[in-house]
Order: sequence, then C-alpha cells, then structure tokens
Amino acid sequence: MKDIESEELEIDSDELVREINLEIDKGQEPTRIDKYLVSHVERISRSKFQAAADSGSLLVNDKPVKSSYKVSPLDKIKVILPLPFGHEGIKPEDIPLNIVHEDNDMLIINKPAGMVVHPGVGNYKGTLVNALLFHIKNLGKGQDAMKPGIVHRLDKDTSGIMVLAKTDFSMAYLAKQFFDKTNHRKYIALVWGDLDANEGTINKNIGRDKFERKRMKTFEDDFEGKPSITHYKVLERFGYCTLVECVLETGRTHQIRVHMASMGHPVFNDDRYGGNVIVKGTVFSKYKQFVENCFKVCPRQALHAKELGIEHPETKKWMSFDSELPEDMTTLIEKWRAYSKGRLLEFEETN
Repeated sequence: MKDIESEELEIDSDELVREINLEIDKGQEPTRIDKYLVSHVERISRSKFQAAADSGSLLVNDKPVKSSYKVSPLDKIKVILPLPFGHEGIKPEDIPLNIVHEDNDMLIINKPAGMVVHPGVGNYKGTLVNALLFHIKNLGKGQDAMKPGIVHRLDKDTSGIMVLAKTDFSMAYLAKQFFDKTNHRKYIALVWGDLDANEGTINKNIGRDKFERKRMKTFEDDFEGKPSITHYKVLERFGYCTLVECVLETGRTHQIRVHMASMGHPVFNDDRYGGNVIVKGTVFSKYKQFVENCFKVCPRQALHAKELGIEHPETKKWMSFDSELPEDMTTLIEKWRAYSKGRLLEFEETN
C-alpha cells in the first residue's frame, strides 16, 4: 500500500472535514474495504467507515461503494470523514442552546457571539461542544475522538445558524455536503467603506499568515493558500459603511473577514483584520465619538450567519433555515442608518 495522504482542512477551513487517499498494493488479496481500512488507518473505527460508505463518502476509483466491497490490487480509495478531535475529559455543561430545529439526526442552533465552537488551548469550558454533550446524552461516546456533532464552525465572535450531527451517519452525510460544497450558506456583514459595485465575486486563495499564525491572508499566486470564493451583494449603503450579504462557495477560516479586508473593506469592529479603527469617515470629534459608540453597541465583528440550506441525512429533503440578526447588529445598523440620513439632510439643507 502506498503511503496514506491525509488532507486535514481544520487549519485553514471552517469545514471540519478531511480526505484520506490510499492506493492498494499489487499483491493485496480481496478483503472487505471496511476491514482493510481499519487495519491501515489509525484511530478510525469500522463503524465510522461503514457510516462513510452509507453516506456515499467512501469511494473506490471515484465511485461510491458499500462497506462490503472487496478491495482489488491498485484500487484507489478516497474517504471523506469529519476531522478527528480528542474530546476525552471534556465535561458536559448545562449551557442554554437556542435551538431552531431538532430531530433524530441533527440539531440546528443559533449560536450567540462569544461562544467558542469546540474546546482548544485556553478554551476547555463553556464551548458549544460542552453544551452539546449535556444536551444530547451519549453524544460522542464511541465516536473515536471525533468532534462530537461538529462538521463546521463559526468564529467565536460570529453569530448565527449552525447544523450539528447527532449520529455517526449524520456526521458522515453532512460532512460530505460541506466537502462537496452542495449546501447553502449566507452571511450578513457590515463592512467599512462604500463598495464600488452592487455585487461581485471575490476569488482569492486564502492561507495562514506565516508571520502571524492567528491571521489568515489572501495570496495572488495560485500555488499558495487554498481556493476561496465569496459572492457578495450590497443590501444598503451608509456612506462610510455598507451592509452586505455574502454567500460562501468555499468555507475557509475567516473567509469573509479576510476577503472583505483584502478589498479595503474590513468587517466593522473586526480587531484581527483592521476593522476596529476608523477606516472611512471624517476627522471631526463628533464623528469619532459616534464610531466609538458604535463599537460599544456591537463589541465584536459585525458578521452573522443568516441562512443555511442542507439536504437532510435521512429524508434527503432540502431544508432551509434562517436566523434573525441579533440585537447588537440590528442596533448598530440602525445607528448607521440614522447617521446616514442625518448627513443627507445636512447636505440638502446646505445646497
């Protein structure tokens, strides 16, 4: 067997999915593919590979196969799985969840700003995973150290709609949708500046900044970073700020924040990409005070996951979910709307 190539997308993707590729040796005897994979891939159980097969995420020579398929010499295997994650020792916590929809297969929630999705260095308590382990009994048990239920994520200070899996099969099925980019995700953002076009597409590779590991950046060279595509549309203009909707074609870490900043329009109050200072406007102290008040009203990046569309793992029906803008963003938008109207009235009175 050739060396396993495992592309893990957690570092630069919000789609917590990985792809495992193998090629069978010439002398390999016919063997059930699930048994073969268990003996050649560490930390993944047979039931996980079976769930992948059931969801269409186990392919041989680019065609989906069942777990009973027997491998042949030179077969090329591809498996799409949720990214592994050690959750041993993470304790369930009684943290309220804003549940939009729940059934036997999945959970749709409206994540508040300030909540970390999964535990990591410095964040072992108060995360969405802690809340899930309390809300759904036995979630994560026997899941071979996978993120229990998590197939995608939102940044800590981004609010909005998320889907969470409740079974192995659902995790595999939803993970494949994120990998294949067959779902729908729309965000609402307030960004600095007045965009030139009413709509457009940002197609710039995104990768981790080598000098600042907590930041992502765009690359002009196609050989660096990973393909990243954001479609945007102007909803309302406020002169010095613009309300936009963004539809993701890909799902890289900080994608909207990085793409908008690369155009000179960082998300309002985004402290990582330059949106937490006055980017556009006047030098008058009254304006500065207005912006400072806006920062206090919405003390985080003004970004919200508004819509999510997915195919249900069991029924195969398309389901769409919508999340209303939280109070901090609606108040922020109203303040900018009022300020913009006030500027317009001043202009009309002086002309």
